[in-house]
Amino acid sequence: MNPTTASASWDPGQPDRRRYTQLREIFEEAYELISPFFAKENRWGNATLDHLAYRVVRENYPQLSFDEVHVLVVACHRVHSELEAERATSK
Repeated sequence: MNPTTASASWDPGQPDRRRYTQLREIFEEAYELISPFFAKENRWGNATLDHLAYRVVRENYPQLSFDEVHVLVVACHRVHSELEAERATSK
């Protein structure tokens, strides 16, 4: 499944309320870069490695503000969690 289609209740008749529209352009690439940090098998002391995801995003996209980096990491983490839940229920 494509990470950008994981959640799906968008109504084309509604105005776009998103503030960080430029992040959509880099979302898939960023998701591929940082999704391993969210995997259960990559935890350290049963803690996720989200802090490393922030570092990787900042290093690869230095033009992004702190807020944009945060939005991107949180969105990637949410999509990763949704995809993992779908995989778990489909088994």
